[in-house]
Amino acid sequence: MYNLPKFLENINSRNIPFQGQYRFDEPMADHTSFKTGGPAGLWIRPEGDCFPEYAALLLESARNEGIPVFILGGGANILVSDMGIEGIVLDTTGYCVPQKQFPGSNGILRFKAGMSADFAAEYAAGHGFSGLEFLAGMPGSVGGALWMNARCYDREVADVVTEVQVLENGVFKVYSVKKEDFSYKKSPFQAWDCLILSGSFILQERDPVQIKKEMETFRKDREAKGHYRLPSAGSVFKNTRAFVKPVGVIIDELRLKGLSIGDAQIAPWHGNIIVNRGKARTKEILSLIELLENRVKMELGLVLEREVIFIGK
Repeated sequence: MYNLPKFLENINSRNIPFQGQYRFDEPMADHTSFKTGGPAGLWIRPEGDCFPEYAALLLESARNEGIPVFILGGGANILVSDMGIEGIVLDTTGYCVPQKQFPGSNGILRFKAGMSADFAAEYAAGHGFSGLEFLAGMPGSVGGALWMNARCYDREVADVVTEVQVLENGVFKVYSVKKEDFSYKKSPFQAWDCLILSGSFILQERDPVQIKKEMETFRKDREAKGHYRLPSAGSVFKNTRAFVKPVGVIIDELRLKGLSIGDAQIAPWHGNIIVNRGKARTKEILSLIELLENRVKMELGLVLEREVIFIGK
């Protein structure tokens, strides 16, 4: 077991002031879109300008003491164990004030990792810049979208991001984006032990009214697909292009929609969404995921690839 109160006392005695919130044994169900998950040993959310330096100190100190740290964004694509998360959860959502630059005729907007993806799209639209519309209504954070190379409506983050600011082993670095380093819902950060701090996006000038009209269309489409009806993580599996059909259609054709284990249910309206009907536990959601994987492989010979990431003990 880790002495997390003593650890926090030690790093807070350093010269880097802490602003934000922290709690011990914090239920992760309060920080995930599935609304499931046991306690984090220490949940901490540094806020404002102190975030980069404080996060660097925390990560270095935790590494030196062998304490695991999980980086949390919007909690929209993760499934946390009912037993919780050992060690520390570093919540990035307190680092969220936009920084803007408008060189030339194009706009480069820089968003910090903790900002919600939906707000980033709204902020860009409000300044008359187009390119992030596909993020409208998408849960999660900018950092999470960069890490996952978030994709929807035939657009992905790699289409618009130009630089990503990261923290690696206590050193602040700038990664200049190479499109070939990204692929379908994959980014170089997934194999890189770093903390994403912010991303800079190249956007185009456009009429704000038209941008927001398109964004509203996307939000309504997500609503019509039932993304917001009950707690969920959106699509559970990646739509592997080799399958020809979307995974939701494949599951529908196997007549698995509506199947439930406890309060976890394959959404009756969408085969690739699992929802929490109220008191679902992570183990019930995981059981449904495994059931779908086994049935699709057994009946069709297809191997589903999870989009939802399992975290914790």
